[in-house]
Amino acid sequence: MSRRRSIADHLETDYQKPIRDPLWRHIYVSEPIQKLLDAAPCRQLSRIKQLGPAFLVYPGATHTRLSHSLGVFDIARRMIRRLLALDDFDVSLEGVKAFLSAALLHDLGHFPYTHSFKELPLLQHEVLTGQLVRAEPIRGLLAHRLGTDPEMVAAIVDSNLEAGNRSEVALFRTLLSGALDPDKLDYLNRDAYFCGVPYGIQDVDFILSRLRSDGRGGVALEASGISAVENILFSKYLMYRAVYWHRTVRVATAMIKKAVYQALQQQVIKPQDLYGLDDDLFFVQFARKDSALFDLIRRVYDRQLHQPVWETAFDTADPEHSTLTDMQLRCQLEERIAARLNRQLSRQVAPQAVIIDVPEDISFEVDLAVIDSGGVLQNYPQSDTVFTGRVVADFTRTLRRLRIMVSSDIAADIPHPERLLES
Repeated sequence: MSRRRSIADHLETDYQKPIRDPLWRHIYVSEPIQKLLDAAPCRQLSRIKQLGPAFLVYPGATHTRLSHSLGVFDIARRMIRRLLALDDFDVSLEGVKAFLSAALLHDLGHFPYTHSFKELPLLQHEVLTGQLVRAEPIRGLLAHRLGTDPEMVAAIVDSNLEAGNRSEVALFRTLLSGALDPDKLDYLNRDAYFCGVPYGIQDVDFILSRLRSDGRGGVALEASGISAVENILFSKYLMYRAVYWHRTVRVATAMIKKAVYQALQQQVIKPQDLYGLDDDLFFVQFARKDSALFDLIRRVYDRQLHQPVWETAFDTADPEHSTLTDMQLRCQLEERIAARLNRQLSRQVAPQAVIIDVPEDISFEVDLAVIDSGGVLQNYPQSDTVFTGRVVADFTRTLRRLRIMVSSDIAADIPHPERLLES
C-alpha cells in the first residue's frame, strides 16, 4: 500500500467515535485520541474559558479551551484530507499523526483567563505545552497509543525546539500557525458563535477547497480564494474591536495582569506557581489570599471593575507612549499618579487604584503564497486585494487604545483626567 493510501485509510477508518460539538456538529476521534482527551492535562483545558473575562460582557462566552482544541483538531484533519488530494503533497503517516496531535494539544500549557498573563515574565504557553507533551502521561500516550513521536509533536507546537532531522516539522508548523491555520478558523467561528455576534463567521469548507501546493513543500491558496483571506482579516479586526479588546474585557484583563505582576515583582509568588492552573484554581489560590496585592483579582471575581477615565489612540511614534509598553515603567507611573491623586483628593488612593492599559501589538498574518490563474506564485500582499500591508497595519493602529482606569470610588472625583499622564 502506498504511503498516501495508508494515510487516507487512517483518516477514513480510524476516526469513528463522534463527539457532539455545537459549532461543527460532530467531531470524529479515534480511540487513542480519546485516551489523550481523558488524560489529566487535557481535562484541565475543560476548566479554562477560551475567552477569559469576556463572559463579563457576553454571558454566553463560557466555552473552554478543550472545545476549541477539539475544533482545531477537526479542521486540521479536514485540511490534511484536502491536501492529500494534491499530487505533490508528500507527508508520512507518522507526521500526519504528529500534526493532528499537535492541533489537539496546542493549548495544553495555556494560562487561565486567556491573555491576562501576557507581558509577564513567564514562559510562553507554547513552551509549557512542549514540556507537557514530552512528559508523562502525554508522552507515553503519543508514543505507544498513537504511534507518533512526542518530540515531533512538541516541535510543531513550540518553534523554539529543534526540528532535528524531521523535515516535515517546518510544513506542519506553517499549517498550524499561519494565515489560514485551523486555530484561527476555529476560534473566530467559535468565539463569534458563543458571544452571539456575526463578525467571526468563516466559510471553512470553501477555504480548504482552495488550498494548493506551492511547489516548495508548502501550501498556497488559489487566487479565487483571496476573498477568504480578506474575510479572515476583517473578521479578526472586528472580533478584536467588539470582543477580544472590548473595553470591559480590557479592564478586567489589566486588573488581573497588574495583580499578578506586582506579586511576581515582590516575590510573593513565583512563576512556577502560575503554571498548570485553570480558572478555578487561579482564584482559589490567589483571590482568597489575605493580601492587598490580590484585591484586584477579588474585584474582578465580584465584578467590581475599575472605570476608564481617559483614553487615546496608542501612538508608536510617541516616546511617552512607547515607554509605557515596559511593565515596570508603567507601574512606576501608576504609583506616581496614585500619589498625586492622593494629594488632590485628600483621601487615600492605593497604587492598585490606578492602572494604565496598553494593548500589546498584534499580528494580522498575511504571509501567504497565492497562485494566480496563470499558475504564477506570488505573496498575498502583492496579489489583487485591497488589504495591502499598509491597510493591515492600520488595523492594529486603530485597535490599540491607551487607557487610564481607576477604582470606581474615585472615578467621578478626578479633575482633568486628560492630564494624568503629565509628569
